[in-house]
Amino acid sequence: MYFYKNEFMNKADIQLSPDDRGYYFGDGIYEVFRVYQGKLYEQDAHMQRLQRTASEVRLTLPFTIEKIGQILTELVAKNKLIDGTVYLQITRGEAPRAHPFPTQAEPIMLAYCTEVPRPTATIHNGIKAITFADIRWLRCDLKTLNLLPNVMAKQAALDNNVQEVVLHREGTVTECSASNLMIIKDGVLYTHPANHLILHGITRAVVLRLARGLEMPVKEEAFTTEQLMAADEAFISGTTVEITPILEVDGRTIGAGTPGAHTRKLQEEFVRTFS
Repeated sequence: MYFYKNEFMNKADIQLSPDDRGYYFGDGIYEVFRVYQGKLYEQDAHMQRLQRTASEVRLTLPFTIEKIGQILTELVAKNKLIDGTVYLQITRGEAPRAHPFPTQAEPIMLAYCTEVPRPTATIHNGIKAITFADIRWLRCDLKTLNLLPNVMAKQAALDNNVQEVVLHREGTVTECSASNLMIIKDGVLYTHPANHLILHGITRAVVLRLARGLEMPVKEEAFTTEQLMAADEAFISGTTVEITPILEVDGRTIGAGTPGAHTRKLQEEFVRTFS
């Protein structure tokens, strides 16, 4: 069961218009919600980010935030989803192709559920990554549909038989293709500040909150690829990856080459937030 425009319907009954601005301009925004035990995780934080992104790109939401929340909750129930994700997309609407905002178009909302089990294997065993130039635009803090650079980066990872790409701007690490990045050095957690160069990750915020609760020093400041290579521990955070250790970057071992003690502690605390 999907939600499209104003109603719940089967996927086969959805008719997308070629005039949808999301199709030819990527003129839209989105969110991906994690569902644990049948409930939307960090719903309020996701909704706040959705509202902020909509405001920044001057897109009027088709419903109130409260109504969108009700729709998604009902969608989860209709699909009997226990563990998975809810994808929500809102485009500026249907209009003849022209760059300026259309005066008559009405925003279009699409949402659907996907069963996605927790990635327990990679959470436990860790992953490998490569570095890649960050060629994205300068408003990475907005969760828009313009994801071709991220797609290219993720494909580069697969082409190199690794699971993720660490993005950097002339040697300064920003984030990854579909997740935020954190390192630990001498017991201090470092991550790029939440400015226009990275997405303000919901899981990122949870991890920082947990770290501070554990009295782990946190520094939201930029670090270089060389500092990454010299880190004691490194991990990515994200809605679907949770907290996943990075054991190797560009063929170079990070720390001891195994998930570190600080990462493990944060993983344990993260599970407590939804269990």
